[in-house]
Amino acid sequence: MKLLSFLLVPGSLLWLGAADLEEAHRLYNLCDFEGSLKIIRELPHKDAAGYALLGQDYFMTGEYKKAADALEKAVALAPRNSDYVMWLGRAYGRRAETASPFSVMGQASKARQHFERAVDLNPRNIDALNDLLEYQLEAPGFMGGGLDKAKATVARISQVDPAEGYWAQSELDEKRKEMGSAEEHLRRALELNPQNVGRFIALARFLAKQGRFQESDQNFARAEQLAPDYPKLMYVRADVYVKSGRNLDVAKDLLKRYLTCAVGPEDPPKAEARKLLRRLEGG
Repeated sequence: MKLLSFLLVPGSLLWLGAADLEEAHRLYNLCDFEGSLKIIRELPHKDAAGYALLGQDYFMTGEYKKAADALEKAVALAPRNSDYVMWLGRAYGRRAETASPFSVMGQASKARQHFERAVDLNPRNIDALNDLLEYQLEAPGFMGGGLDKAKATVARISQVDPAEGYWAQSELDEKRKEMGSAEEHLRRALELNPQNVGRFIALARFLAKQGRFQESDQNFARAEQLAPDYPKLMYVRADVYVKSGRNLDVAKDLLKRYLTCAVGPEDPPKAEARKLLRRLEGG
C-alpha cells in the first residue's frame, strides 16, 4: 500500500485490516476459499498481499477473470514478487482453457510470459518452473512451447531440486515416447524421496498407461498407506480406473469422497471430478 494511503487510514483500521487479512489467509490454508473471499472482498484497503489473496480465492472458486483482474493489481503493486506473477500466469492459463478460439492465443501467451517472468524473478521458484515446463510440454512451438525449451527448463529444475528434476525429466521422456527412460527417472525420483506420496501416484499412473495394472495398483496402495485421505490420490486413482475400465464402483466411491474434500491449488478442479462421475453414472 502506498505511503499516502497509510497516512490517511487511522491506525485502528490498519490493525483491523491486518487482522482480517491474517484470518483470510488462515481460511485459505484450510481450503475455505469462500470464507476467505468474503473477508478479503470486504476489506476497505488492500495492499499487494490482499489483492494476491483475493485473486487466489477467485482462482480456487473458478472465477478466473476476476482472479486475473485482482492479481494484475497485486503485480502492479509488487512487480518483483515471483509468486504473484506466477499466480497471474495460472489465471491466464485457466482463462485460455475456456477461451473462445479468437482469444485463446492471447490468454495463453500471457500465461507463458508470466511464468517466464516468475522464473526470471526467482530462479529457485520450483512451482513456477513446473508451471513453465507444463506449458512448454503442451503448447505448440508457435505459441512458445516445444521440447527444446522444455529440456532447458528440466535442467533448471534439476539444479534446484534433484528429485523434482528426475520427475520433470520423466515428463519430457514420456512426451518423446521414451517410456523406458521415463520409468527410470520416475523411480529415481522416488528413491530420492520415498515418503513423497506424489511420487507413488506419478509412478502408478505411468504404469497404468503401460497396461501394467498390478504394479500400478501396488503403487497406489503404497501411496494410500502414506496418506489415506489425500484428495489427489482419490482423484487420480479414480481417473486411472475409469480410463482402464476397471474397478468402476471403486472409482465412483473415490470421486464422491473427493467431492467432499477440501481441495487445494495443486489438486484437480472439482468440476473435473463431477464430469468424471457423470460419465460413470451415465449422465
